[in-house]
Amino acid sequence: MAWFFLLLAGIFEIVWAISLKYAEGFSKLWPSVITIIGMAISIYFLAIALKTLPIGVAYSIWTGIGAVGTVILGMILFDESKEVLKIVFILMIVAGIVGLKLITGTSNQ
Repeated sequence: MAWFFLLLAGIFEIVWAISLKYAEGFSKLWPSVITIIGMAISIYFLAIALKTLPIGVAYSIWTGIGAVGTVILGMILFDESKEVLKIVFILMIVAGIVGLKLITGTSNQ
């Protein structure tokens, strides 16, 4: 279950990062509310996952999920650049996430 909670934490990391863009410096109410709620939920699920997962692995995967998801949604929602090198580096982050999960094993589920 810890890995599931970590995945949820990463998804809410993406939610708050994207809503932060829409909040425009906390000047828009509802995107600001979604940002704060998303942050709280993300931290909550991370804390639950940390009960059994190593901090270094969990934190790295959490931020990696957030970074990858936010970059992809930035390309889709905000027409950010889709350069080949950018995609290569995002794939490298995904490879790091998968690698950390693989070396951590299945005993911490």
